[in-house]
Amino acid sequence: MADMAERDSPGVIAPPPLIYAGGLVVGLGLGAVLRRPSLPTGVAGPVGAALVVAGLGLAASFVSAFRRAHTPVDPGQATTTIVTTGPYRLSRNPGYLGMALIYSGIAMFTSGLWAFLTLVPTLILIDRGVIAREERYLERKFGAEYLGYKARTRRWL
Repeated sequence: MADMAERDSPGVIAPPPLIYAGGLVVGLGLGAVLRRPSLPTGVAGPVGAALVVAGLGLAASFVSAFRRAHTPVDPGQATTTIVTTGPYRLSRNPGYLGMALIYSGIAMFTSGLWAFLTLVPTLILIDRGVIAREERYLERKFGAEYLGYKARTRRWL
């Protein structure tokens, strides 16, 4: 099997949506098994819905930016260009931010407060197992062009 340096992909540990879904399922499962405090429905519903809508909007804009640039969305495939338009003007990781918002919205909407606890290790997995690998890959592939983008654009917001 070719090592990561020979393959034209970042070698992320798992598909990011799967990582977020796994963390959410574990958190909601903990809430089902353990006693959980609940949020007032007058707060949980609207805030949760707003977070999901914001996350879906951000996710849609990041997918659109990738399609316009003719580069794959899947981090397991070779990147053809650095996307710096759309939400990528403000954040190097709008897709992961969008998924975190959707995760948080679902946790809020379901009063899954335990899911907020599992969001922390989920974000650590995303940071180390996905983002760090993608950044090393992009630095190898695009060099100074990516380093310049990285220097002028925040990682999250």
